[in-house]
Amino acid sequence: MVLNDAQKKAAEEVIDTLTSATTGARSKRKLAEMFLELPDRDAWSEYYEVIKEPRCIDGIKFKLGRSDRNGYNSVSEVYSDLSLVFSNALYYNEEGSQIAKNASTLKSLLESEWKKHTILSTSSSNSPTAPQKPSKASEQPQVHVQASKTQPPPPHTPRTPAANKSTKAQSQDMEVDVEGDGGQSENEGETGNYGYAGPVSSVSRDAEGDDIVRTLERGLPRWGGYGQHGWMEGANMQRCMNILLAIKTHKDIVSNTRIAASLDAISEDVVVNNASFNFPLSLKLVETKLREDEYSSAKEFDLDMIRLFEKGRKWYDIGSDQYGDVLLLQRLYQALTSSNPPSGPPYTSNTNFASIRAGPGTARPVHGSAASDADLVSGVTTFRISSKDRRFVDEVNYKGWSIRLADWVHLANPDDPNRPIVAQVFKCWISEEPSKAGRPGITACWYYRPEQTYHPANREFWEWEVFKTGHFADHPLEDIIEKIAVQFTARHLRGRPRQPFWCPGWPLYVCDSRYNDRERIFVRIKNWASCVPEEVRKKPDWMRIYEFERAVAPRRLGSPFLPPLSVKGRRGGRLPGGIGEAVERADGEKIEGGGTGRKRSRRPGTVVAASGPGPSRLAPGPSASSNAVQTQASATYGQPQTGTYTQHQSYPTSTTQPQVSTPTSVQPSAQLASLMSIQERTTLAAAGGASVLPHSFTERLPPETARHFDRDPETNQVLWFSGPPVDAPRVGSLVPKYSLEYLHFLAMKRKREVGKGEENVTHGVEAKRKKGIDVAPSRTMTEQLDELFQKALRDGVTPLCRHNCLLWDRELSCISFSFGLS
Repeated sequence: MVLNDAQKKAAEEVIDTLTSATTGARSKRKLAEMFLELPDRDAWSEYYEVIKEPRCIDGIKFKLGRSDRNGYNSVSEVYSDLSLVFSNALYYNEEGSQIAKNASTLKSLLESEWKKHTILSTSSSNSPTAPQKPSKASEQPQVHVQASKTQPPPPHTPRTPAANKSTKAQSQDMEVDVEGDGGQSENEGETGNYGYAGPVSSVSRDAEGDDIVRTLERGLPRWGGYGQHGWMEGANMQRCMNILLAIKTHKDIVSNTRIAASLDAISEDVVVNNASFNFPLSLKLVETKLREDEYSSAKEFDLDMIRLFEKGRKWYDIGSDQYGDVLLLQRLYQALTSSNPPSGPPYTSNTNFASIRAGPGTARPVHGSAASDADLVSGVTTFRISSKDRRFVDEVNYKGWSIRLADWVHLANPDDPNRPIVAQVFKCWISEEPSKAGRPGITACWYYRPEQTYHPANREFWEWEVFKTGHFADHPLEDIIEKIAVQFTARHLRGRPRQPFWCPGWPLYVCDSRYNDRERIFVRIKNWASCVPEEVRKKPDWMRIYEFERAVAPRRLGSPFLPPLSVKGRRGGRLPGGIGEAVERADGEKIEGGGTGRKRSRRPGTVVAASGPGPSRLAPGPSASSNAVQTQASATYGQPQTGTYTQHQSYPTSTTQPQVSTPTSVQPSAQLASLMSIQERTTLAAAGGASVLPHSFTERLPPETARHFDRDPETNQVLWFSGPPVDAPRVGSLVPKYSLEYLHFLAMKRKREVGKGEENVTHGVEAKRKKGIDVAPSRTMTEQLDELFQKALRDGVTPLCRHNCLLWDRELSCISFSFGLS
């Protein structure tokens, strides 16, 4: 039965009430604006995998206006679809998020408004059953492995799925406020605001959070094991036996102990979780198989050895000496199986068989100076990717690993095998150098661990946190230990990476900040896309995640150099980082945000970026390190963070103004330095360059807004300027100049001197006449014309009349006057 006109009108009134509902804030934002249309099916295919009955308000209004059989047949169907709009939003988005709050508000408003219209009477039993989110281990893990009918964990998507594609790229790098108090600002909840709006408890790490992580990881697909490429081939069994004996008998030079004892300590029958195999394996078992000729090829022997090292890595904790023993033996094994093995036995190396001479913390900083970094090794890393004598390729294969651009890997650390280098691959290449022709390698960006940095004693770190640096190094494939993954904070709190970027059992790190080892400061990352290779920045499927039921933050840990951690290097040695004090900088500026700073000379007025109060931050309260840190840090870190971004108090409030150093008390010399430090407003500053505006960030304009602006004809990007031209003096104009009064004085003085000269000439002529000296009288115009006429005849020019000579004379007069001869 089709709805009558009265029922349609009443239903339309309810819909109008829903679409006109606004927030109580001054912005008067409409709550239903994000529910009017469905997300684009191509851009948000994951949404339709999760939501089986998608509904939107505009679609309901359209169907309500139809009078044929495709329209609504009862008021209960209208109510069911309207209620389903908000039920879907509550299911798809995290509890406590802004869109979930709006959906809950509108659903309550729908129920109250529907009851006000008696003609739309319907019982609550007609309300659709809202989909329930899986909460325990029995529901969520089965779907990804068995593809059952149970709802899968929601794929990685933003809090608010918009109808256009432009917001999808932003959602991948959303900012998560883990310090906020849940307060709502006027702009919260907008489509372009991707901050986490939930309370602090919703992102804290507790027992429930551990259960959520275990539940998700237990249901994720397992790693399929090693591939078929990159193995040792062509070696006979005798060479394999020699390699095995070298690994088995290798000793530590200092302690003279056999390093392979760490492998022998692991029972061959023990089953390691998340390993690529589940059968017995040990060094002794491999030796037995070699002696009994059970290996048909060197590849089979190679595979068993790599599995044995994998078993050791998963058995011991990262950072322990036993873990370092396993990695040192693996690096030695990979050197022995390479095309250019080291000489021996015995096999010795000052770099633990790594190909580079120094690792994180001991390699000289990029642009470091020999004076201040004399104890560090230079020439190990660069700040750019070299293309000389190499051919770039899409991927390289080594020991069953397929290494591609933007993959994360563990690399052999020449200083401390207990702590392999965390790095991201920026280029894969084949060497074309004459001495290394045909050898593959990678160029990787290093990430530092907390114990490889200098920081104040009261700084806190995420568990498994690392820091991006500007160090790029070339590594041969033999340096690769294993594949890992690093997540930036925004995604790490929301889920775990999908294959092939990460599998359960692989090491997983979290990154929130950059670390400048030259200045020893931390800068919180605002633009995650700038930290990854350019080739993957705009790929929508790169590092997608399986989402948690709610945000789960890692645990916070104190400095690794202080109790209860008090970590040490290999065999109790020293680590490259340490505890430092806050250092006074030029113009009274202090390094904050967890950095200690260095006493380096720099240009007056240079802005030093400081980390915002983010997940990796200073702990509030007293500290044994220095009271100087608290003086400035208390204003920022002593208060809870209420937004996704807090601007540091030492910076101007507007990012469109030039950076000017304005100390409160300066001497005359400091005033001159401050005056000369006014920076010219460049294109980099207008575009939000990090070197000039370290806390700036970009946000994509919605298409409905961007279409009103001019675009670049080549890139099709909106021509955007962060502000109007700044009426500030340029550096060249700051050179001292004469005042206007003094210039006027000089002009009048010169005018008087010129007047006296003309007067002297006149007096000189009169004086000559009085003395009887002949003075040539001035010639008349007729005399001048006659002279010109005669001159023309002598030159072979016959003027038609004297008028031509007159014209010629005028031209000559002009020319003569211009040269000062007339």
